[in-house]
Amino acid sequence: MQPYFIKDTEETALSKVILVTGPARSGKSEWAEALANQSNKKVVYVATALLSPNDEQWQQRIIQHRNRRPESWMTLEVPFDLSATLSDAKPDTLMLVDSLGTWVANHLDKDDKSWFDIVEEFLEIVQLVAAEMIFVAEETGWGVVPAYPIGQTFRDRLGSLTRKLGVICQTAYLVTGGHAINLSVLGSRLPC
Repeated sequence: MQPYFIKDTEETALSKVILVTGPARSGKSEWAEALANQSNKKVVYVATALLSPNDEQWQQRIIQHRNRRPESWMTLEVPFDLSATLSDAKPDTLMLVDSLGTWVANHLDKDDKSWFDIVEEFLEIVQLVAAEMIFVAEETGWGVVPAYPIGQTFRDRLGSLTRKLGVICQTAYLVTGGHAINLSVLGSRLPC
């Protein structure tokens, strides 16, 4: 697959915090990686996935992501303590976090109060850290309402997190239908 290139007509200066969202297999990770490649910063790829050796399909997705990344990128596997990892980021780096949906899934065992505290700490860290950051998040609320309570909790938590992060990001992209749409240019920012 050819790498993505940002057109000259688009804003190429990286914002401090970027959100890239979209449905499964839309190209959102590739778009985030293209933005990171063009940043001229040291890139730290923060993988939130838990390794599941018994899930062959999941392992193939992880391998696919690994094979796309430049060897010069440092990779950190951070399934849980994302806030601490971001707070340690150096100002001359770009943190590419892929993905928030997986991070949310890793915390589904938390009660609502604990999850609220985790999100509040995360959002505070994102605003305080000097490093540039790109977050990849899945869109889950556009389909059928999940039939099971845990699916509903996942959808609601990810949707709420993505909305709150999107409000504090300087740039937000929606990747769908073979296009990356700059929502920050076309849309209006909602209140949290």
